[in-house]
Amino acid sequence: MSGEMKQVGEQRWRETFGRYYEDFGIGDVYEHRPGRTITETENTWFTLLTMNTHPMHFDAEYASHSEFGQRLVCSPFTVALMVGMSVSDVSQKAIANLGWNEILLTAPLFIGDTLYAESEVLEKRESKSRPGAGIVTVKTTGKKQDGTVVSTFVRKMLIARRGHSIEDKPESGY
Repeated sequence: MSGEMKQVGEQRWRETFGRYYEDFGIGDVYEHRPGRTITETENTWFTLLTMNTHPMHFDAEYASHSEFGQRLVCSPFTVALMVGMSVSDVSQKAIANLGWNEILLTAPLFIGDTLYAESEVLEKRESKSRPGAGIVTVKTTGKKQDGTVVSTFVRKMLIARRGHSIEDKPESGY
């Protein structure tokens, strides 16, 4: 679970995050908070850092002549934010991401919109090759402030079982 405290010494505590494989329940939905209001600077930086040269993301005049009438948030940035928002709830104890499938972009996201995300547990099974882990599949949905769904994707992760994460090893310092 997110934000639990673990005693690491006399009068010394450390906050821990994430869920172990055993903590996931099929059908559970985790609402990822806080949301994130997208700024012009973030969108421009992400677009240019990733060498995306489409002017719809950083040229206001160009975008004003499009069907949207304004700049779009770069779609890989939207997906990256949704993944980041979900980490403390679904992948903080991941050993590995196994893949993203069915990435859909269902509505535009604009500068100044606030993005929220939530993940539903679709499947879970024990790992056949790693007894200290299981495979969890979630569907993450991104919505803007008015509830419009802007993106969805399915993500599969290898998640540590209780007692098998880096945090559970005393020598790790976590």
